[in-house]
Amino acid sequence: MKNALKIILLFLVLFFGNKAQAQELESYLRIAAENNPKLQSAYTQFEAALLESPQVASLPDPTLTVSAFGRMIETRLGAQEARFNLMQMFPWFGTLKAKAQAADLMAEARFQEYLAMRGDLFYEVKKAYSELYELEETIGLKKENLEILDSYRELSLSKFRSGSSSMVNVVRVDIKREEAITEIELEQEALESLKRQFNYLLNREPGATVQIQDTLTLSKPGDSELEEIDFDTHPELTRFDRELEAYQSRAEVAQKEGLPMLGLGVDYSIISKRTDANPPMNGQDAVMPMFSVTLPIFRKKYKAAEKEAELMQTAAIQNREARENELLTIYEQTCYELKKAEKLLELYDRQIKSSNRANKLLVSGFGNNTEDFEEVLRMNQDILMLNTQKLAALKNGFIAQAKLDYLSSKTKNHDENIKE
Repeated sequence: MKNALKIILLFLVLFFGNKAQAQELESYLRIAAENNPKLQSAYTQFEAALLESPQVASLPDPTLTVSAFGRMIETRLGAQEARFNLMQMFPWFGTLKAKAQAADLMAEARFQEYLAMRGDLFYEVKKAYSELYELEETIGLKKENLEILDSYRELSLSKFRSGSSSMVNVVRVDIKREEAITEIELEQEALESLKRQFNYLLNREPGATVQIQDTLTLSKPGDSELEEIDFDTHPELTRFDRELEAYQSRAEVAQKEGLPMLGLGVDYSIISKRTDANPPMNGQDAVMPMFSVTLPIFRKKYKAAEKEAELMQTAAIQNREARENELLTIYEQTCYELKKAEKLLELYDRQIKSSNRANKLLVSGFGNNTEDFEEVLRMNQDILMLNTQKLAALKNGFIAQAKLDYLSSKTKNHDENIKE
């Protein structure tokens, strides 16, 4: 019973341990979304843009004029002591609504810019993560190769002692061992540097622990799924769509601002009573409703504002077309890189399998004095090279897959504070 319980516990540890490793990259993406200052700045700019709408959609402040007379002006009902004038101007119908719409659309464009920047950040994190994986696995391969070289040294030294091989084979192994040790030391230093760079990308302490999962999964989407990628929904293009709509609203604002503004107000005069006579309504204050209209006769500024909005619409269309072409170019190149990585991985798997068989035959032949030791070393070096090339192909395929995720906008929302 105890043994069965131990087996169950071991299974659970292995299962959840592997699951935690698989989620390691996901946690780094979440940290990057929460900590990266450039991304935080983009979101702050979006929040600031949201506050523009209530500013531009508000009525202009009313005007209050107070007049006090040094010498009171005599009227039929008494002396005029003071005068108050209150006026509220109203833009032409629909002007404030158009201003608010333009501001809201521009804020949405800033949000799409934030989403695009977040997707690009996730790509950079995945790319850096895959480079760490490649270097860490390469170091592991070279350490295993060092152990193989140690066994070759023992074999060649044993054959030298038995008089069936020369000492030069031992020297050859020592040369390869020294080369391997130096490469491992240099790559370990490079790995530490890459980890610090990775932490800077996450805006963490440079010495923070970086854990890399045991393997990278490369799952290419099917051809039909690739063909369904719709760039019209990509944040970079959606941003230009919202900007275009915003400038269309600004053109409407420019037209409406060229129309008269209407003003409603009231004029209130304080009048004192006459003492020399008592006419009807003696000393009664005067209240006078007022209506005013602005005369937008200086048309140059309105025409310039309307023309500016039209030119900005054209610029938004041109920017969108240019960026869409760039995305299509990147997409074609990325598809090629992914297919290339898949074919290379298949090739390296076959070559490694065949090379391992050949290597066993060479080692056996050297032990039986039928093969040259130099061929054994060369084949071992070829196997190491094939394994490192396989790692590079896996890394390149993973990077291409990350780029496809960015192009197809498959970026999960790792920022729980986002208010959409």
